[in-house]
Amino acid sequence: MPYRRLPNTDSARMRAMQKALQIADKLPPYQLAYSVSTYQELKYFYPEFKQNVEYQKETLERQTDKSKAHQNFQKKARLYISHFIQVLNFAIARNELKPETRSYFGLEEYESRLPNLYTENEIISWGEKLIAGEQKRLSIGLSPITNPTIARVKVHYEEFLREYKSHKYLQETNNKAIKKIAPLREKSDAIILKLWNEVENTYANLELDEKRIKSAKYGINYVYRKHEKLSFSNLKLDGVK
Repeated sequence: MPYRRLPNTDSARMRAMQKALQIADKLPPYQLAYSVSTYQELKYFYPEFKQNVEYQKETLERQTDKSKAHQNFQKKARLYISHFIQVLNFAIARNELKPETRSYFGLEEYESRLPNLYTENEIISWGEKLIAGEQKRLSIGLSPITNPTIARVKVHYEEFLREYKSHKYLQETNNKAIKKIAPLREKSDAIILKLWNEVENTYANLELDEKRIKSAKYGINYVYRKHEKLSFSNLKLDGVK
């Protein structure tokens, strides 16, 4: 026997509510297989739910579209920060700069390993340190580090920072949309459950097949189990002449 399966996605929830409302467009409320109070609740809730689902989808699409650009800016900023530190280390290895030069940038004087630049926060932190450190060196008349210069590093760092802030804003917007829609999902599930129960109760005295056919017109989803699908298929084949 097929069983009733409640919707578990936003699209399925909207389809279920929309079907019930489409029937209501053709019949007066008192002729519906569900109550007038449920009709009123559904009528006012469905547009709100649909609007919030579409808004959340839109915010996610904007975030996804921006994600690739954000990753490219992040990769470029990491590359220039890494190269600047490597050039600093090469100059120290050639005795062109003293090891204590590293202290201007928040690095250990005798540590030539590159710092971790895996996360966004690490890139932001080391970008700030390099820019501030090189500006301090230049302010006291020391020779600039070149290839890349700190000006070049700063260009890519600020591009990344601008994109990072934009990306974070889109993430926060999408998270707010997700939080807002969570209680609406619970309410939609409660309305759909009540709606479906009322429809099935209305057709409770009918034969099972007729009851399912009439109920399905109101959006109720009936699902056959695997062995039931197989049996149904065999019955159809047996009937072929």
